[in-house]
Amino acid sequence: MPFKLYSQEVLAPRPAEFSPPPPRIVNGLPAPSTNEFPSTSAPQPAPTEGMAQSPSGFQKLFNLGPVQLRPHLFYRVSYGDGIQAQPGHQSKTLVNEISPGIFLNIGSHWHLDYTPTLRYYSSKDFRDTLDHAASLHWGTAYQDWTMEASQSYVSSSTPLAETGSQTDQETYSTVFNAVYQLNSKFSLDASANQNFRFVGQSANSNELSDSKTWSTTEGFNYAVQPHFSIGLSAGFSYDYVSVGSDMMSEQLQARVNWHPGTKLTFSFSGGFEDRQFLDSNQSDSINPIFNLSSTYHIFDGTTFTLTGSRIVSPSYFHNQVTEEVGFTAGVSQRLLEKLYLDVSGGFGTTSYHATAATLSVNREDDHANINVRLSCPFLTRGTAAVFYDWTDHTSNQNGFEYTSNQVGLELGYRF
Repeated sequence: MPFKLYSQEVLAPRPAEFSPPPPRIVNGLPAPSTNEFPSTSAPQPAPTEGMAQSPSGFQKLFNLGPVQLRPHLFYRVSYGDGIQAQPGHQSKTLVNEISPGIFLNIGSHWHLDYTPTLRYYSSKDFRDTLDHAASLHWGTAYQDWTMEASQSYVSSSTPLAETGSQTDQETYSTVFNAVYQLNSKFSLDASANQNFRFVGQSANSNELSDSKTWSTTEGFNYAVQPHFSIGLSAGFSYDYVSVGSDMMSEQLQARVNWHPGTKLTFSFSGGFEDRQFLDSNQSDSINPIFNLSSTYHIFDGTTFTLTGSRIVSPSYFHNQVTEEVGFTAGVSQRLLEKLYLDVSGGFGTTSYHATAATLSVNREDDHANINVRLSCPFLTRGTAAVFYDWTDHTSNQNGFEYTSNQVGLELGYRF
């Protein structure tokens, strides 16, 4: 099901099978959550439900010893209005996107994916771009230990709601997670994360700031029943910003995981964060934070999903942080054995706060989104889809509000 960040993404989201998995946001970092440790098996992009597997002889064509190559290709053409090239300037544009990529299984522990995206706009208000997305993942299990590490790199230049313009950015994310199973009831976990974000200047502003964040989280889990566990975690993070006040924060969260059967999964973590602003007279900020994820397979061919979060993170603008809360819900329905209908919607609020006592910031943004996609498999591992995406973004600061309608056609194939 397509995923759209509550306040950032302006262009319609891609289908899940042709985009990197959406990051689980933990204290502003795109990192796996340690309260639900992922499997160490290969994070292979799953084919659309109902697709047949590639013939074995065809698969062997892409096997080079221990390395398995899985090329993939995605094309999308869309038309949208209300897309901002700069604050207060909304444009209509046709967008063509071409994304050839490759996924590699390297032995049984290493997995690499690289996907460039060429994006062409019909409107001269936007710059044509070449984006890059690469990720390397490693995972293993040894005796009572389960460990994983990942490194990702994303270079993009797309319209963002926060800046109100097409914005260049590069992101480097490093994650290490470890879980130790003490016995059948208790387990310990730890994670270390690093996230670097470098931004260019938006179309009309020289006030953007790079950020570097380091964080660590340690916790324990107790299995009350085989399918129900609770736990507690404590975390620490340090944010360096190129312009403005650096920050430190401490987090304390409780966690619940419930998996009563094959149809329902539910995970929740929540607590509070105490954030301090260094080299600033601004007082500490204490905020509630949480992360929610649930999937319910209601019937055969019908799936309901619900996600929600509240996070605090450095803003793209200097001397500011954002407090962001949002929820998304969606239904995926198989129709006539060959068609798949996905309907999702979400809403959220982003508040901007100054990190310096001498600066006055009172920006408040509200965001609502509905996405409808009808897809159909073809030629064994291909997918064709049409979609409609509606977004309404309001702000009490002039130039950052917009309403966008986008329609498009998508074609994708995975070998």
